[in-house]
Amino acid sequence: MRTDGIYGFYPIVDSYDWLVRLLPLGVKTIQLRIKDKNDDDVRDQLHDAISLARTYKCQLVINDYWRLALDLGAEFIHLGQEDLDDADKEIILNSGIKLGISTHTNRELDRALSWPHDHVALGPVYETTLKQMRYSPQGLERIGVWKKRVDCPLIAIGGISLERAPKVLAAGADAIAVVTDVVFNPKPEARVEQWIKLFENSN
Repeated sequence: MRTDGIYGFYPIVDSYDWLVRLLPLGVKTIQLRIKDKNDDDVRDQLHDAISLARTYKCQLVINDYWRLALDLGAEFIHLGQEDLDDADKEIILNSGIKLGISTHTNRELDRALSWPHDHVALGPVYETTLKQMRYSPQGLERIGVWKKRVDCPLIAIGGISLERAPKVLAAGADAIAVVTDVVFNPKPEARVEQWIKLFENSN
């Protein structure tokens, strides 16, 4: 599935090294979410990631570092609700860069829709142990509710495994953001190939 540049399988990784491993497998959209690194390391990783993604014709989405992403010529950024507090709406709008926004509540969705937006993420769909969440699992029904309200691709995230994916798609998600099911899998490359095959078979 492709919707405005968002491929159904949407892995989220925390380093450029993961792009080196996964992009040759045929991943078409990937988010780079770097945490707890110094500024020079972040800049180097983002620079290399943008170049590599272009080589593989993969849509790279950069999490959080929106100013740096603009400086480096990135095409797509993703911001959480806290990130929006420090982001400049006018600069982002005038730059033409694509923007994805995380949401968990109706109020957050209203806020996201008031910004320029190219995708909206809803989560956590299921309980996740990746990080401490302030929000309870949203469940499959909420995906359908969100889908009726958004005017862009809807990304489901949070506790979604390959086995749960068909129900998530049936509920209305346009894409599935995957973290744990790939990066903590004992055979990440093999798992990615299974995810890609799932979406190829659903077309």
